[in-house]
Amino acid sequence: MLPELLLGRLAALALLSPAVAFAALGAYLLLLRAPGERVVSGVVLTSLSLSLAASVVVFGSAVLSPSALLEVELGPWFEVAGYAFDVALLVDRLSSTMMVLVSLIALVAGRFSVAYLHREAGFARFFLLLALFSTGMLTVVSAGSIDLLFAGWELVGATSVLLVAFFHERAAPARAALRVYVTYRICDVGLLVGAVLMHALAGSARFSEALGAAPWPGSAAALGGAGATALALCLLFAAMGKSAQFPVGSWLPRAMEGPTPSSALFYGAISVHAGVYLMLRAAPLLERSAAASAVVACVGALTAVYGTLVGRAQADVKSALAHATMSQVGVMFVEIGLGYYRLALVHLFAHACLRCLQMLRAPSALRDAQEIRAAHAGEPLPHLGLAGRLLPAPLVRRAYWLALERFHLEALQQRFVAAPIMRLGERVDRFERRWVAALSGLPEPAAEGEGGRRAITGAGSGAEVPAPDTKRARS
Repeated sequence: MLPELLLGRLAALALLSPAVAFAALGAYLLLLRAPGERVVSGVVLTSLSLSLAASVVVFGSAVLSPSALLEVELGPWFEVAGYAFDVALLVDRLSSTMMVLVSLIALVAGRFSVAYLHREAGFARFFLLLALFSTGMLTVVSAGSIDLLFAGWELVGATSVLLVAFFHERAAPARAALRVYVTYRICDVGLLVGAVLMHALAGSARFSEALGAAPWPGSAAALGGAGATALALCLLFAAMGKSAQFPVGSWLPRAMEGPTPSSALFYGAISVHAGVYLMLRAAPLLERSAAASAVVACVGALTAVYGTLVGRAQADVKSALAHATMSQVGVMFVEIGLGYYRLALVHLFAHACLRCLQMLRAPSALRDAQEIRAAHAGEPLPHLGLAGRLLPAPLVRRAYWLALERFHLEALQQRFVAAPIMRLGERVDRFERRWVAALSGLPEPAAEGEGGRRAITGAGSGAEVPAPDTKRARS
């Protein structure tokens, strides 16, 4: 194993390289004029190459060491009321594997985007967001505390929303980005509450102190059964939102409104697996709580069944790939719930690489399908699967219709979740206006919540199939 000082510096280099590229390009764009495409892509891809090289060295050192567990102290961020927010990285087999995966997929997607987004008006914006996303995701997978993980988690969410709305000249990407944003905001409450619970129950935000200092996956956490269950369920709720698990995963097909490289990066390979990583990091909590493990497995099983049924009825390739990703991530949750943590990590790595390739080839999938169909012209259609042959025909038709409509999941969420929250927000807004008017002695202003309600309702209603990527003549 490499010396701890050198290993810590390499881990910090892997994290800070894309951050430096984002800061340098962002400052240049703000202070001067926009640089050329070659400069923008060169700076970002060079930083990702450095990050990948450092991650590979860290991964090799972690694999060769039988008990790889190293905390890298980068110093305090701020201190308030006796509490210090320390920036610390955790290097072990789980984090080093994910660092290699994030850097590799980001570099591949970035290299693909150089030609794909050539002469696109938002070329520099895309690569800036790519560097920021890489920084956020590397922060998530290498964070030594839940506080730092939360910061990276929010960076990933923000860049995800901005890239879904990349083609903001059209209304559909903006509505899809709003749907993703609302889902993230609701589910991220679980991570925030989980951070507070970890502080309260374990007295520390450090994973090495709260979950144990044993090498991953470690032993059961030194928390009580009730506390471990509550903390694990909070983290599960956050993971469900980011990994598009049932019943909050209806946003995933809508997120395909972004460019194909961002779809491959976020919803095929990296971002959609962030929830899986969070559950893998929380393995000591699941070892302590059988109830939480059972809930994780049940959520994954429901998601796998839902994604498989709906994905087979989709008419466009990106929606079909989105639901295929959803089903495979659900299987990973089942593996984690059953205690097969290493299997889930291998499954994550292999699935991310495969799905990234499929997403990048999505614009040419229609041509491939047409060539295959032409080569097999005149041959009989394949038989239905086992379920289609055993179940009654009316039941099969009903299941197909429900799958085509995605089981009306979005309409149910709109009616029972989004609409009540909007009504509550409007009531709170009216109360606040009256209270402020009464204190200031001014006339009560008119309520202005109706336009916002119409905007949110338009974003969440209906089950329209998202249009494929609008890059000219390429999707």
